[in-house]
Amino acid sequence: MPSSSREDTIALWLAQEQDIRARLGKVGSMSLMDVAQLTPQEFFDGVGNGVYPHPPIGELMDFVPLEWSDGTFIFQGTPGPQHYNPLGSVHGGYAATLLDSCMGCAIHTRLQKGQGYTTLDLRISYVRALSNKVGPIRAEGTVVHVGRSTALAEGRIYDAEGRLYATGTTTCMILDMKR
Repeated sequence: MPSSSREDTIALWLAQEQDIRARLGKVGSMSLMDVAQLTPQEFFDGVGNGVYPHPPIGELMDFVPLEWSDGTFIFQGTPGPQHYNPLGSVHGGYAATLLDSCMGCAIHTRLQKGQGYTTLDLRISYVRALSNKVGPIRAEGTVVHVGRSTALAEGRIYDAEGRLYATGTTTCMILDMKR
């Protein structure tokens, strides 16, 4: 990808991030029971429009929900020095957190009102090291399967040039919150 195209993509990504950050409301959490009273679309649209609080983990790790639709969820963040490990690269937990978030939220988009979920298994494969020179990255989760009691999703982290940094898969348990 030519340099100007990379710069254009980064500018677009940062503008999209700035737009969503301007719409997010306060930082906080809702109870699982309160979230289960909403359809996934109502919940995520409410978070994205500032009606409901956005999760503290995004504030701590400096990433935001960017796009969501049926079976897909994208977060965006920019790794910085605050995410470094003692070896001089971004800690693997940063990528794992982004992947756990995007894959779990992708599954959430496919749940019914009254259902919740929790991660049972998380597998990450690191392809290349992240650093504060990478620029913005996206973590994209996609649903593979949703059954009655479990769901599967896969995810990937990539930069503005499409370079892959990590992939992941998850199994989540579906919870009945109507009880």
